[in-house]
Amino acid sequence: MKKLLFLLLPVMVFAQSFILSNIPLPKTYVQDLDPYQCNNACRAQLLDNGMIFSFLSHANRKLKDKDQNEARVLLISILNLGAFHSSNELNIALLLPYKKIGKYAASTTNASFAYLMTKSHSFKLKSYKVDSENIEDLEAALSQMREDGFEYIIAPLTKTGANNIIEIDPTMHIYFPTINKHDVETSSVFLTFGAIDYIQQSDLLLKEALSPLVVFSDKSTTGKKLALYQKEQFLHPKVDVLETNSSSSSFFGDSISAFSLGDKEEIVEEVQVTEKNAISYFVSKRTTNLEYYLKEKEEVVYASFFINTPIIKSAMIMSQLTLYDTNATNVLSTQINYDPLLLSMTQYNDRKDMVVANSITEHNNVLIETNALLGNDIVYDWINYTTTIGVDYFYSLITDEERTYKTKLQDNQMIYDIELLQPSHSKFKKYVRPFREPRIQEEELLVEETE
Repeated sequence: MKKLLFLLLPVMVFAQSFILSNIPLPKTYVQDLDPYQCNNACRAQLLDNGMIFSFLSHANRKLKDKDQNEARVLLISILNLGAFHSSNELNIALLLPYKKIGKYAASTTNASFAYLMTKSHSFKLKSYKVDSENIEDLEAALSQMREDGFEYIIAPLTKTGANNIIEIDPTMHIYFPTINKHDVETSSVFLTFGAIDYIQQSDLLLKEALSPLVVFSDKSTTGKKLALYQKEQFLHPKVDVLETNSSSSSFFGDSISAFSLGDKEEIVEEVQVTEKNAISYFVSKRTTNLEYYLKEKEEVVYASFFINTPIIKSAMIMSQLTLYDTNATNVLSTQINYDPLLLSMTQYNDRKDMVVANSITEHNNVLIETNALLGNDIVYDWINYTTTIGVDYFYSLITDEERTYKTKLQDNQMIYDIELLQPSHSKFKKYVRPFREPRIQEEELLVEETE
């Protein structure tokens, strides 16, 4: 399969040209002229012998054999093959505020295009650029989309943009890959939300935390809310600290850099209760040395550390946990640090007790490889992944075909499974909770010695 993909790569490169051209490439149709039936073994032999068109002639529908079906879908997309069936027009638009979402304007477009390429169905995919997320710009763009015949829209907006769309209340199907429904208030049946849930990830991670809990966050709105939630939920697990409409479960706040670091001095908050201790540190962008917070600080020794910072800052924090001999019980992090860079930017000794929550749990090899050909990542980048989920959902709605991804949709919000992973020497592996001896408090030891 890898050799075949390599040989057909030039074809793929030239096939991309129709993105820029209004003239579509001609479609090729493969007909079955063989008078004999071809079963699994027969198709496997055709593939092994490089007889791809003979294989395709016997594979005009979805195959039960997973490997053969992946080969079928990949060949159809690379060779730009036409389908013998006809169905509804497949028109999908992208609403892109370039100044707000930066690189994701290109990557979400590529993710959408890569998905549609793998389907033997003619399609129209068009991007609409808006200068801002104010109501006037969004209304004008939506009006133009409707005029152009688009009723299904992928909209990677920030929370501000999503709230303005809610106020407009359009009767068009709009999917927000960057927003979780917990972040907004709407009952519209036309609006669907696809962002992962950082609150649910935090709840799962907090089950691995032991007192004291030390939370490191940046000074963004999202970082502060997550820190508050994690600290209070650790101390009072049954208390719902943040109301549903103000939780910070999605990545995008009012700007694309929801986890960007501020330049103010550190803010330290400490909460102490009888049974558990929790401390939160809000670290500024300029801070590169955590000696003040970690060196010879008894209150952080053997702590569980929760890190709500981007990968570079996280690597710095983790290295200094080792440097200042904190003997961390573990280091916990949500989706933001599920990144292969973590494996190259940290020493194994710094990350060996780290636990990362991940919601990118469904993997489709054809879509992964097709995205890779376009320089796109849907394995680690959750926004590209949730965009793909949204296009798959729209494709199913329009064509009445079965969805590729099995992600559940509940109350217009995509519900993702969460897995806990541990960064090993060269990859993320499934987390297995280690056995730990019960801790003996100093007060208990003192009582025993007195007796």
